[in-house]
Amino acid sequence: MSRASTRSSHNVAVSAADAIDELYQQPLSDFTRARNALAKTLSGAEAQRVRALAKPTVVAWAVNQVYWRARAAFDRVMKAGADLRKAQLAALQGKAADLRSASDAHRRAIADAVGNAERLAAGAGSKPSPDALARTFEALSLAASPAEPPGRLTDALQPAGFEALAGITPKKGATPYAPAKPAHHARAAVDTRDHDRERGSRDGAHAKEDAKAARARAAEERKRDAEAREAAAAARTREAGLRKADAAVARAEAAEKLARASWERAHDALLEARRTRDDVKRAR
Repeated sequence: MSRASTRSSHNVAVSAADAIDELYQQPLSDFTRARNALAKTLSGAEAQRVRALAKPTVVAWAVNQVYWRARAAFDRVMKAGADLRKAQLAALQGKAADLRSASDAHRRAIADAVGNAERLAAGAGSKPSPDALARTFEALSLAASPAEPPGRLTDALQPAGFEALAGITPKKGATPYAPAKPAHHARAAVDTRDHDRERGSRDGAHAKEDAKAARARAAEERKRDAEAREAAAAARTREAGLRKADAAVARAEAAEKLARASWERAHDALLEARRTRDDVKRAR
């Protein structure tokens, strides 16, 4: 392949990527129409890839808008998440780490990002769940690697927890929150293990409850989206019916005008014929 052909292919790929980025900045209600329109301008694998793009949920769309329209807030969340992740890794390895400060900074950054997401969503007439927004920002910022290109999120996320730190072998006795303290006797070790098992059971129960609640919220959001689509379709149907009725009225008015003009001409002809007849009678 020539250098010119290579450059041309690269420019087409860059153009398609830019167009996809612009697609995720559109109002959520315009996503499907804009995606289909974009796919028609492409061909082959690029067109198929665009047609396969999923419409974001309300939460995912709001998070995307923070990336596109409030980048500073988005970057602060990502940096605070990276700092917290580093502190967690250090603590798991038994190293000194200021987890409290890192956690506080992370929470503040998430709160700021959620506020921006709510503001941007409100401007578009949407109201995503603040809890779902917070969990999604937390999951994004603590992930070892992004699941999707930034600004193209399609669904709300759930934080993975400390299992996301896989590959790190914790130093014996270390916890994610403080350097480990050695047990002074066997009973202390047993108590610690029992406590960890109980905490693990509670965490597992809470995780199941959170997952159940997340599924319920996702179902509710899908229901709201479906209702919004149905309402929009009904509005389009009403508008089409109104346009059709307006056209029928216009045609009837035009026909009535023609009929009136024809009647007036016929009436004038009748009057003229009568005058002629009267003139003939008088001439006799």
